[in-house]
Amino acid sequence: MNDARGCTVSTSSKVALAHAEQAQWRTVAFYGEAVADLDAAIAADPGWGLARIAKADFLLTLTEPSLVPEARELVAAAGPLMTHANGRERAHFAAATLCAAGRWREASALWDDILLQHPRDLLALNSAHLFDFYRGDALSLRARVARVLPEWPADDALRPFVLGMHAFGLEECNHYAQAEDTGRRALDACPRMPWAVHAVAHVMEMQGRHAEGVEWLRSREPDWAPDNGLSVHLWWHAALFKLESLDTTGALQLFDAHIAGAASVVNLQWLDGAALLWRLQLLGVDVGTRWHRLASDWAQPVELAGHYAFNDCHAMLALIGSREPGRAQALLEAATARAAQGDDDNAAMAGEVGLPLMHALLAHAAGDHTTAVRLLYPLRRVAHHFGGSHAQRDLIDQTLLAAACAATGGHERAAGRALLNERRQAKPDTRLTAHFAARLGLRENP
Repeated sequence: MNDARGCTVSTSSKVALAHAEQAQWRTVAFYGEAVADLDAAIAADPGWGLARIAKADFLLTLTEPSLVPEARELVAAAGPLMTHANGRERAHFAAATLCAAGRWREASALWDDILLQHPRDLLALNSAHLFDFYRGDALSLRARVARVLPEWPADDALRPFVLGMHAFGLEECNHYAQAEDTGRRALDACPRMPWAVHAVAHVMEMQGRHAEGVEWLRSREPDWAPDNGLSVHLWWHAALFKLESLDTTGALQLFDAHIAGAASVVNLQWLDGAALLWRLQLLGVDVGTRWHRLASDWAQPVELAGHYAFNDCHAMLALIGSREPGRAQALLEAATARAAQGDDDNAAMAGEVGLPLMHALLAHAAGDHTTAVRLLYPLRRVAHHFGGSHAQRDLIDQTLLAAACAATGGHERAAGRALLNERRQAKPDTRLTAHFAARLGLRENP
């Protein structure tokens, strides 16, 4: 049998394949529960190893350390079934094995090999795309999708989702006009596609088009907000647009209504909450008890540290914000120990970016703004190596700016002014830019 995109599968169960196809759509559309569909595919054909691998891949893309043991069990269970699998499926098994071991770069290379022979293999494409993002590999975010896109015919129902992936990769490579055009074309073909909405929102964020960004998300809200796994992140983008106009009250209202509490259930959503509260706190906003509620949701950041440095740094924000210095220090020590013991991708990410950033955050929180600036300024050149988007990593720049504003040394304030000069080229007309410029004593934007 072949799947809907012509890739041969080793199951003879039409029911199993139908469930797997539904799961594939869910993973790129973020609607519904892909795990339930994959469980149904496994139940319909327990001998089909790819269904277990697809579930493992999905769990791993959530970057949730508590889910890694289950993913590894799924991969192990798929191993004996590979004797009846085809070559493409065995390659997926090899990639999932590496990914579950934390070797994300090597797994991505294997997914790329699969795509050279099977450019419409959506499991390989989506897995690689997400781990390109987690590894901060902007070039692959764009180029990997560009290599396969011409092989997807115009009448393929999932081609618009591939266009949405391409739009995001273009944006992360600073091709803003092409990214926005591609994202809008994807949405013309399929309006209910949050990833393309997300890509266009990123373009507007990077260009300082905050008023337009608010309207963009509002006008598309029926296509991304109801019952969608990406909605928390898009509400976060809406809050960032509010912050650019210094509408801190509006940003807090979005946090309370759409980002905090029951809306957020995994690390990828908790870190959005932490990033938003931190930005507000940098502006001097009293966020009340919100930090404590967020930290209680993030119940085990210390125990689960060391899986993904990007998440660990945001967990650090929550512990600093909730005034738990003992746990914050314990988190740093746990992340340091696990990076020293590991040889996976996270060990490299933590050593180069994550651990210095955590030290800088602690220094800023303790009022040691000189150390914060000293650590943060060189990090800007390599911060992409621990993943996230330009918009997410802007937290580093905003922390550096706040530290420079609070510092008394001439070198630190000079670093802040230099960064502000850079920022004003991209976002010259936002009140947030003007706020930092005023604190640093810069004249009006020339």
